Amino acid sequence: MRNIFLGIIIAFVIVFGLRYCENKKDNREVLEANTALIQKELKNVGKLIVTEGSYAQVFSYNDSKKFYFDVLSARKKALIVVNAKATIAYDLSKVQTEIDENTKTVRITNIPEPELSINPNIEYYDMQQDYLNQFSATDYNKIKKRIEKSLRKKIEASELQTNAENRLISELQKIYILTNSMGWTLEYNGSPIQEENDFQKLKL
Repeated sequence: MRNIFLGIIIAFVIVFGLRYCENKKDNREVLEANTALIQKELKNVGKLIVTEGSYAQVFSYNDSKKFYFDVLSARKKALIVVNAKATIAYDLSKVQTEIDENTKTVRITNIPEPELSINPNIEYYDMQQDYLNQFSATDYNKIKKRIEKSLRKKIEASELQTNAENRLISELQKIYILTNSMGWTLEYNGSPIQEENDFQKLKL
């Protein structure tokens, strides 16, 4: 009788041990599957977000040179019409993340700076130049730099930057939705993201 009771206990311990190992293995497989899925989705989100805007502006250019003790002068001038396309892009393939399986936490440690690209189409009208002061390649390069500087200042003060940030937040919210649906926690710069609107409160 005692041997039978001992055998039952041993059998129970073996079955319990096997069940425990199977459950632990299943949990580990689920964790690995979830981790792989998160890594895949992070990679898929790593695309280029672009916000594009068009700008038109008119510039006037004047230049005067004096000769022979300021007795003679030579002038050149032009009316410049600029139609430019500007894009702001975030290369999300450069987003840096860390995945902590033990705490089921995805940490976004770095988001790349926005890249502003300006492509101006410059047309010259009413060009006038004296023989001793004519337009040269140096003048055209100098005019282009001035135009780009002026446009950059105008674009940075416009809604284009804000629109690009909103597009960025929209993509980051997809990461939150994924991690939250799988019971994981998302953090950015040490701050936990508890709801989608938390990205709006952070300084990106």
